[in-house]
Amino acid sequence: MIVAKAKDINEIADKLAGYGKILVAGCATCVAECMAGGEKETAITASALRMALKLRGNQAEVNEITAERQCEWELIEEIATQVNEAEIVVSLACGVGVACMSERFEPKPIIPGVNTVFLGHREKAGLWMERCAACGDCTVDRTGGICPVARCAKSLQNGPCGGSNDGKCEIDPDVDCAWHLIIERLKAMGKLENLKENTPPKNWATSRDGGPRKVVIEDVEE
Repeated sequence: MIVAKAKDINEIADKLAGYGKILVAGCATCVAECMAGGEKETAITASALRMALKLRGNQAEVNEITAERQCEWELIEEIATQVNEAEIVVSLACGVGVACMSERFEPKPIIPGVNTVFLGHREKAGLWMERCAACGDCTVDRTGGICPVARCAKSLQNGPCGGSNDGKCEIDPDVDCAWHLIIERLKAMGKLENLKENTPPKNWATSRDGGPRKVVIEDVEE
């Protein structure tokens, strides 16, 4: 899932100067799962903004609404009335949701209330870990399901660097070396021979470096 983290409330409040009617719009999917922008967090953010703005002498009206998803046109339409009534919207969705809201309700200002951090999963309560960099060319079949692009600090494709020590990465002794994990996983799977084949330099054209990406599926009817 997309993992996000709430912005500092004062950072958001700084961008609301001069506005009298504000809408805090949450999203009930990914950001709800990572406790950054679901219905509960939307209510908390709206309350905190009311207080922060009041302390600044701004008596703005701050309303709140939560969409099922802000990245789907038909679901955005369900909150269109509230968005249209506001002067500015603080979106607690991921960056995709902010972009979709901005496009749909142009030229109304839609500002982010969270920072989109990575694609990952919940390892335990309160802890989310990055697992995918969305590079557009998945090869984790070769590395036992562990992504060297996302989990190696250098995104190395053919084994660990010289800084790996006792299974830990040189950037931080608390960070596992991705290639140590890969080797141990392949060993358990009986597939260490996967590493005998050299992987050529990665084609980053499928990643963000080639500009905005798109996926087209032919013969899909509306």
